Amino acid sequence: MKQTRDIPLNKIVSNRYQPRLTFKEEAIKELAESIKENGLIQPISVRQNGEQFEIIAGERRYRAMCYLQSETIPCFVLDVDDSQMAEMALVENIQREDLSAIEEAKAFVIMIETHALTQEKIATKIGKSQSSVANKIRLLQLPEEIQAAVSEHSITERHARALLGMDSKKQLDVYKKITEQNLNVKQTEALVEHHKEEKKVKKNVTRGITRNLRVALNTVHAAVQMIKKTGIVVDMAERDAEDHVEIVLRFPK
Repeated sequence: MKQTRDIPLNKIVSNRYQPRLTFKEEAIKELAESIKENGLIQPISVRQNGEQFEIIAGERRYRAMCYLQSETIPCFVLDVDDSQMAEMALVENIQREDLSAIEEAKAFVIMIETHALTQEKIATKIGKSQSSVANKIRLLQLPEEIQAAVSEHSITERHARALLGMDSKKQLDVYKKITEQNLNVKQTEALVEHHKEEKKVKKNVTRGITRNLRVALNTVHAAVQMIKKTGIVVDMAERDAEDHVEIVLRFPK
């Protein structure tokens, strides 16, 4: 059985790999009231780093004890390295199922870049599929405004995933419609599909116009060459404007 130690709160520091980016003050206060009433049921886990102790798991409990102005907190002191600490912090938060998809994604990236873990290894450690890990990481391609909305649970992960594959301006346009019209996931996916089809149609129309214009210009060039072959002097000037092509033929008097 693991032994606990009462460690002064002023010697404890946050986990540098803490995946949770935001802590709701109201939730911390509620937890503090629960601890005040029932005591701290589960000690936090820390590791010693010189004179200080870094939190491995239990950041919310630590903050609640600070709110209560306690002097010490019961701790399990573990001997773990950076990689293990990051993994344990992530797993604890995921098991509690209250991390946002963006917080998870950023934690995955840290584990990949800092601790050389693959998506497959992360998936195994947290009990999820590799595709689930990959899909969350892809959310970090979205504009910051949309990522913030996912973090704040204003829109769901599935809403956000539907926006992937569009350019950032369109993503923001659709995101605004999601929030303004309170669209569900199915409606969002239909709207995204509509935008994609609209883009295809515009592309095909532009392609058709370009092809027809090329045929018309070639016809004019051929006609000018035929005129020149008859001995008539003709000068052709061509100007490519933003929305049209201008051709001027000059015949000397």
